[in-house]
Amino acid sequence: MTRPINITIFNEFIHEKSNPVVTDIYPEGIHTTLADGLAKNLGKNAKITTATLDQPSHGLTPETLGQTDVLLWWAHLAHDQVDDQMVNHVHQRILAGMGLLVLHSAHASKIFQKLMGTNCMLKYREAAEVERLWIVNPTHPIVKNIDTDCIQLPQTEMYGEFFDIPKPDDLILISSFEGGEVFRSGCTFQRGHGKIFYLRPGHETYPIYHHPQIQTLIANAVQWLAPDPATPTYHPHARHTPGSVPAE
Repeated sequence: MTRPINITIFNEFIHEKSNPVVTDIYPEGIHTTLADGLAKNLGKNAKITTATLDQPSHGLTPETLGQTDVLLWWAHLAHDQVDDQMVNHVHQRILAGMGLLVLHSAHASKIFQKLMGTNCMLKYREAAEVERLWIVNPTHPIVKNIDTDCIQLPQTEMYGEFFDIPKPDDLILISSFEGGEVFRSGCTFQRGHGKIFYLRPGHETYPIYHHPQIQTLIANAVQWLAPDPATPTYHPHARHTPGSVPAE
């Protein structure tokens, strides 16, 4: 994109205020660490806004969403507290071209389940295990500048198959764990005009979003998810001739 990418980061911001371990790792919230990593990697190419569950409209007002090119979503404890009307608005924005980066336990978020049409559930075990995040599609832009076959994380929560999602358009990352489990950890999807990327690592009690290679992955993903400004915006409720794209 020729202009900065407008990025909005949604985070529940609950663990950081209730769990001292998480507070120590992310004293200003997971959303702030994600924003800092994107600012470091993208610089002037990013305009970053953050939003949290306790804000009016969860910080995701129609005005904010209307200006957002890529939305990051981290959630865990309060999926059921997210307003259904706001989820519908996010869904329509994705169909119209906004990108969505779904992080870790946001696999169970209302918006990801709505987009996938499945329950998106999986096996898990929180046991501080080593995770090897294997790059299985090294030509994809999301793994640009990751000069290794795998990213090793010294302590993570295990996610295991079966992961109840539709077949991804592209599978970019597969994780392996000490217990022998594997997991599809980097998956892309297209819904309407919008791109979606699910990225597994990010359990709140480990400093995963401080990891330089994870920050690079996220920055790459944001650039890939950003809509092409040359593509006309699709308005899902507009009446138009089949096969055509309505004008702005």
